[in-house]
Amino acid sequence: MPLIPPKLQKGDLIRIVAPSKSLGVVSEENRRLAIRALESLGLRVSFGKHVEACDLFGSSPIEARVSDLHAAFEEPEIKGILTVLGGYNVNQLLPFLDYGLVQKHPKILCGFSDITALQNALWTKAGLVTYSGPHFSTFAQQKGFGYTKEFFQKMLFEAAPVKTQASPQWSDDAWYLDQENRTFHANQGMVAFQEGRAEGRLLGGNLGTLQLLRGTPYMPSLEGAVLLLEEVTGAAAAVEEFDRCLESLTQDPTFKGVRALVLGRFETSFKMTSEKLDHVLKSKKALEAIPIITGVDFGHTCPFFTFPIGGFARVVATKNHVHLEISDGPF
Repeated sequence: MPLIPPKLQKGDLIRIVAPSKSLGVVSEENRRLAIRALESLGLRVSFGKHVEACDLFGSSPIEARVSDLHAAFEEPEIKGILTVLGGYNVNQLLPFLDYGLVQKHPKILCGFSDITALQNALWTKAGLVTYSGPHFSTFAQQKGFGYTKEFFQKMLFEAAPVKTQASPQWSDDAWYLDQENRTFHANQGMVAFQEGRAEGRLLGGNLGTLQLLRGTPYMPSLEGAVLLLEEVTGAAAAVEEFDRCLESLTQDPTFKGVRALVLGRFETSFKMTSEKLDHVLKSKKALEAIPIITGVDFGHTCPFFTFPIGGFARVVATKNHVHLEISDGPF
């Protein structure tokens, strides 16, 4: 049975851990801002013993990261876990985690990007529902953060299913370097690329990171899934990279059971156009019979909503109406 962790409440103590990038790469000012923002939600903030350890890659030894994760799950007073940041190497931890320990102490774990590998592994090996949402460092944002904060609270503090809606504006600038001079774009909203209705187990996160699990014991079955996928600009040929990663995923033996595909918004540096996206999606026969929604508020643009990996999603995509509802458990 799925393990749905208890919701957060005011007064709860949360733990900040660094399973990917170290807290050492986050400025002191942004740390202070993030702590203040979390405390404004009524949460108390604590830090893992090794969060500031920092190696040549801006991360830390595997043993240190595993130790901090285990401690966060094991300590009774800790009610939720936030990751510092994404990165490139959280999959190093997967063979060394005590999934039995996680099952004994189910708790909220929230983060995104590289954390996708950890989240889908925890679902596959422990049945734990985790949350793709803001990192600790994300809470340092001073402008355009209201939507992210609102949906974080709805998903992690409240029990009711969450109906998503388009944010008024979005941005993909380097806010963590300059909080004042921001660039925001009008949000055109979610788009029904391919019509249909579906409901199923919510899986996904960052596409490139999810791909790292293929062929390992940590890859979840996609049978009956509603996939929420996003990608970050990581190569000169970003669109081509997205195309081949998505093609590879559709060749997974369990992809034939996927019920819907929901794509997060692409960064401007991706240079994704409607024509290119149309070409990518229509080239894949595995996608022909399922509803597809694009331009959704999650991924590497801001703001974004929090969603439960291992939870459930309900999708309605018609010419005149696009609806995405998410929940920890069945509707």
